[in-house]
Amino acid sequence: MSEQRRLAASTAVFGAATAVSRVAGVVREIVAASFFGSSPALGAFLIAFNVPNLVRSLVADSAISAAFVPVFAQLREEGREPEAWRVASIVLWLAAVVLGALSSLFILIAPWLMPIFVPGNQNIDPDLVVSLSRWMFPIVAILGMTGVVTGILNSYEIFGVPAMAPIAWNAVIILALVLSPHSAHAYAIGVLVATIVQFLIPLPLLRGHGQGLAFSLAWQNPHVIRVLRLMVPVTIGLGLINFNLTLDLSIATLIPGGHADAYLNYAFRMFMLPQGLFSVAVSAVLFPRISRLAARGDLEAFAATFAAGARTIVFLLLPAAAVSIVLAEPITRVLFQHSNFTSTDTHHVAATLIAFSLGLIGNGLALLLTRAFFALQLPQVPTRVAFANLFLNAILDLALYKPLGAAGIALSTAIVTSWNAGVLLVLLRRRIGSLHMTEIVGESIRIVVATVYCAAAAFGIWWPLDELLGRSLPAQIVSVGLALAAGGGAYLAAGRILQLSDMEVLASLADRMRGRAA
Repeated sequence: MSEQRRLAASTAVFGAATAVSRVAGVVREIVAASFFGSSPALGAFLIAFNVPNLVRSLVADSAISAAFVPVFAQLREEGREPEAWRVASIVLWLAAVVLGALSSLFILIAPWLMPIFVPGNQNIDPDLVVSLSRWMFPIVAILGMTGVVTGILNSYEIFGVPAMAPIAWNAVIILALVLSPHSAHAYAIGVLVATIVQFLIPLPLLRGHGQGLAFSLAWQNPHVIRVLRLMVPVTIGLGLINFNLTLDLSIATLIPGGHADAYLNYAFRMFMLPQGLFSVAVSAVLFPRISRLAARGDLEAFAATFAAGARTIVFLLLPAAAVSIVLAEPITRVLFQHSNFTSTDTHHVAATLIAFSLGLIGNGLALLLTRAFFALQLPQVPTRVAFANLFLNAILDLALYKPLGAAGIALSTAIVTSWNAGVLLVLLRRRIGSLHMTEIVGESIRIVVATVYCAAAAFGIWWPLDELLGRSLPAQIVSVGLALAAGGGAYLAAGRILQLSDMEVLASLADRMRGRAA
């Protein structure tokens, strides 16, 4: 099987698991929207959740996994399996102890820390933000351990179950909301319990691999020190990227009305659905693979694998961005406009989704590019770029929030992420040479043509059906569903005619699946 077919097969498994979990996430947001709408209580929850989430991004799952996987993969590549598992054990238990202490510290200082993140919106109660955050700060330690477990499993190319664990995470939160509707505290407690469940689910899969995760805090181990050293720039880089979201939500509190943070949240969740299905899947599958290639010093294969991933991301995300733009309002309406979520909310969320979608390709490629530098054990490169982007994001947020509201903040994010991808691409090409850019650009031009047919078909089916069937929920499900199906069908048909390379991979995978079914 070719490299691109192996990538497609692994991505299909990860993507299918992620698809179910992302749908569960959308259901969670629908339930939250029906209970909270765009109320200040939801705004308080979002700020209270985002600060622990920012700390998590600095020192927990993403940072630990990004620094740990290249070292773990290199030790396995060198045939040093027992040492790899010793390192994994130490990193896991260090995460538990150190991040547990850090979580406790943040719980203590929450009354002084959390009001800083509510600078302008008088409708949001700072005391409520403090109380909610105290329930959620423990997720930092739990997610730190989850990052190690997921990194180990991904290194063995086990992607399905870790990707499915968020389904349980969402289900627990939905249950908490249903049992105690309109309660922001139930939402926060549900997040904590769900995070514990998510950590426990993949643990049984570690059996049969290595020597287990014996308790050890021997941080002097040279390979552990390497992980910790790699974590410093990784932590800063990922932290700066995630700090942009915290900055966005804080500036959103300056927008009159008290609803902008909720608009950003709902639009961001829809924006992240194709990201999770496609670019996160491709990046997660490629990361252990390119880490092994980097450990071997095989930069030619590294570049070819990266190029295959980049083409796949463009192939999958460009039509998703186009459909999100042309059908932003009907998609938002059918998902969220129920109970306390009004038509005005729909209008603002749809405008914000359109702005976010302009950066969908840039965000997807930036994720893959950042992982490429992590695999090369050069995390300082995306860290420097992220630092510059932090200032660019702040300037654009402040320039655009007054004339455009929440959509202006989303547009700022789209501009910054696209710029980020462009800069990282140039720097990676300088580092490893050819990235097969001629093939990527040529393929992307044909993808653009196919995407035009996709968007035209989607809107062309939705508009007359919407006029004919009306705006009842069943009618909207039919009109939006048929529009999405028409857009997808038109894209695949155009892709076949234009001979897009990923169409051949999809056809090969379909043949294999039919063969197994037979």
